This record gives sequence, C-alpha cells and structure tokens, in this order.
Amino acid sequence: MSTGLPSIILRFAPFPLRTTTDTVGKISSPLVRRPILAFVAGIFFAAVLATQAQESIEPDVLPSLAEPPAASAEAPTSVSTEPLPALPQSLPYTAAEPVPSAAEPVPSAAEPVPSAAEPLPSSEQAFPSSPEPLSPSTNYTTAQTTVIPPPVATAPYGGGGSKNIFPAGETISSGEPRRFHYELRLTVRGVWDDNIFISHTNKVSDYYFAIEPQITIGVGDIEGRNRGYLRLDYMPSAILFVDHSDEDAFNQLIHLEGGYSWTKLTLRFTESIALLESANLNSIYDTTGLWANTDASAPTRINIFYTSATANYALTPKISLQGEFNSPSYVYPGNISNYTISGGLYLYYNWLPKVSVGIGGTFGYNWVDAPSTDQTFEQVNVRFNYEVTAKVGLYASGGVEFRQFEGNRSTYDTPVFEVGATYHPFADTNLSLAAGRRIYNSGFLANQDFADTYFTARLQQRLFQRLYFGLGAGYENSDYFAAKDNVSAPRNDDYWFIEPSVDVLITRWLSAGVYYLHREDSSNIAFNSFDDNQVGVRATVRF
Repeated sequence: MSTGLPSIILRFAPFPLRTTTDTVGKISSPLVRRPILAFVAGIFFAAVLATQAQESIEPDVLPSLAEPPAASAEAPTSVSTEPLPALPQSLPYTAAEPVPSAAEPVPSAAEPVPSAAEPLPSSEQAFPSSPEPLSPSTNYTTAQTTVIPPPVATAPYGGGGSKNIFPAGETISSGEPRRFHYELRLTVRGVWDDNIFISHTNKVSDYYFAIEPQITIGVGDIEGRNRGYLRLDYMPSAILFVDHSDEDAFNQLIHLEGGYSWTKLTLRFTESIALLESANLNSIYDTTGLWANTDASAPTRINIFYTSATANYALTPKISLQGEFNSPSYVYPGNISNYTISGGLYLYYNWLPKVSVGIGGTFGYNWVDAPSTDQTFEQVNVRFNYEVTAKVGLYASGGVEFRQFEGNRSTYDTPVFEVGATYHPFADTNLSLAAGRRIYNSGFLANQDFADTYFTARLQQRLFQRLYFGLGAGYENSDYFAAKDNVSAPRNDDYWFIEPSVDVLITRWLSAGVYYLHREDSSNIAFNSFDDNQVGVRATVRF
C-alpha cells in the first residue's frame, strides 16, 4: 500500500448569466461569466471523462450499487489531538489496520482468483477515527477521512485557543509506525454567497472560488501517538471573488505537532498558526466558514498563534501528574491584539480501567493592546474522561475562573467548561458534539471582554451504499462586559448556523456533493446583526 494519497477536490457553483454593478461601479457583463462557466464546466466534464476512461481500461474497484456494503473490519474509536493522561500499562488503542498493499502475490493455478471488484468501504473505513482518547483542551471531535470531508464539531475562536482550528489530521493509512508518511490534497470550492460582507446594512451577493491545497508529512507513530512522532500539516487557501476582486484573500493554516513517550513520562507539544485575511476557517477539513467572527461583524484580518506543551508523569499505577503550558495570541492588524501565557498543574486518578478524573488549576497573564487594560486570571477545574469505547467517548471539564484587571475594575468571576463527545451507534453513523464557555478580549471594542458560550453538533450518515448525508448545527452566545470601570458594555449576540450536505462516492477516486450553509447573528445592537446564505457544489478526484 502506498504511503501517500494525493487527491484533488473540485467544488464549484453554477453562474447565471446576468449583468450586475458592484459597489465600486464595475459592470460585470455576461461575456465575463461565460468563460468562467465554460472553464468550470470543462473541469467537471474532464473529470467525468477521465473517470470513464479509467474505468474502461481498469477493473472498477467498487461494486455495483446492487452489491451489499462490506462489514466494518473493526470497532470505531473517538478522536483528539491531546489525550488525558493514560497509564503506561493501559493502552487499549491500536493503530488502524493497514489496508492491504496493491502489490499482491500472483495466485497459483490451484488457488481461486480473487474478484477484481473490491467492496465499497464501510463508514469506519471511509471515515477512520484516531485511536486517541478525548482531549482536555483541543478539538474533541476530529473525525478523519480518506474519502469525503468528515463531520467536525469545532469551537468559535479556537475554543480557548486556535488549536480547535486544526484537527489532529487524517489518519495516514500506512499503518506502520516509525516510518515516513505523506499526503497531498487539493480542494477547489465554488460558492454563491448572498452576504459576502456579513453586513446588516450592506448586503451584497457574489460568487467565489476557494483553492485550498494541503500537504501532510510525518515521521514516527503519527497514528497512535503512543511513541515518538512528528507531524506537519499545511494548507494555504486562496479565495477569489468574481465581481469583487478587491475582496480576494489568501489564508494559511499551519500545524506542527510532536511527542515522545518513555516508561513513565510523556511529552507533547503543538504549534498552530492561522493567518487569515478575510475568512474564519475553523478546520482544515471543513473550510466552509461555519463560525463567523461576530466580534468583528465583517470580514477581517486576524493572525492566530497557539503554542502548547504538556508533560505527564505516572507517579503510581493509578495516579499521574500533568503540567501544562499554553500561549494563545490573537493579532488584529490595525485593531486591538492580545497575548496570553498560562500554566496549569493537574492530578489524575485512574478510577476505572477506562475512566479517569482529575483536579487542578490554571493561572495566566493576558496582555491587551492599548487602550484596553492588561489582565490576570486563575481557574480551578475538575476533569472527567471516559476513554474511547467501540461506540462512545466523553470528555468534560468544568470550573470557575477569577479574572483581575489592572486599574479600578473589580474581579470578574464566571463559570468555565469544555465538553466533547463522540457517538458511533452503527457502522455507518457518526455523531460528534462539543460545547464550552471561555473568556476572550474584544479586538474592536476598547476595554471590553466577552464570555463566549457555544454548542455545536455534526452528524454523518451513509445511505444507499454510496450516498453520504451530513448535517451540522451550532449556537454561540457572546455576552460583553467592561474590563474597566466607567465603560459601558451592553452588547449581547446570539449566533447560530445550520449546514446540510450530500456527497456521492462514485469511485474510490471520484466523488461529488452539494451543501447549503445558513448562518445568522441576532445582536441587541442592530448594526452587528446579519444573516447569510451560501450554496456550494463540490467534486472530489483522487489518483
């Protein structure tokens, strides 16, 4: 089996032939759109013709639609980028079973010749999950796939850090630890958006293309993360508008992760960077923009940097100690940036073979650009982790944060929590949930912070062997409060989104799909309210 799987994802939306005038008075004639339409149609039909040509000279690797689906080869597991401490002798997770190599020995004359057609992959094979337990501080719902985009339930603003923008990454299917892994991917999306400025007063529609190549390289145990490993994910994203070229943007997502385990000590670090010119990308595998930046209430530039490191030491067979370091930074060029460093210490007890509980605290310092004031904070948290079983995984952390402000503002006390869950009741059904509450500095309102409470869920269900139905939904409340006396902070926003999608797996290297995204913000300050609708069509080609 190959250690790399390059793939191309083509997504496009139809363009009606009409004449419009944009905000700067440019006239977009039908003659401009006809070449674009012809170009997009040419790409699609070239992919279809390539499919037919490939199938005419090679046996189809998929069965006919009438054939029954293959049974899942192994029980699914949940996913995460950083597990809660697990005792060295308790590692119930194994790497995904490697797919057989394409180079098989030729059978003898006495042996039956295997069928040329392979069964369609089961849902777990199409969407393999990581063998890690759920994490206390990162994206708990990192589904992975080698076929079509998986369900992902991520948090707005990174959910306490930009790490939630970056899932653990797809499970590289080589299945052999301590060897080099790589994967290449290209995504091209075409979308119609009826409110490209997410504005309440200036609602403008346009079509845009998003070109998103991705590379993943790694060495070591990047699947199980039980031994030493190092992994790099990089995805640039070019967004090109048809009528409003001045809104074109170039975004970049970078994630570096590594770790090493000894008998009693486990070290891990991550460095995540998001350089965003106009879009809030919450996941490498789901770049449709589910979470808008409601604090900005407009496309805005933001650079997010998140450094994280953990050290876990097993004191006894049932007790372990974990130290944590986190440094999230949100840089708004021309606006109010903020930088944070924090450290934590937690004691964990392995209560049951698959259940662990922990208690500890976190403290940190928060620098905020002028005119906003700097802040310090402390947290006391209790953590609970039900390690991955065949059908369910659960993580929960809850506590209280005490935040102080330089100046004459009194301490702000508030509950904080994070919850993540995955549920896999059947071979072709995946459900992921995430919720949390965290404090953020406003990048646009001086001396104001906001408590962000969110909930999000993603469902994926396979239908009729080759048809995948997906549904995502989420809710966020942003409640602003003053970071300094004599400052008024009345703003309160309620934001929600819903995104149904359908994808069809045509062959192992060709799929097509369509999605619809509705997102809406209802603010007590009318200027910040908006609603937005997007429709996109996508095709996936693999070689």
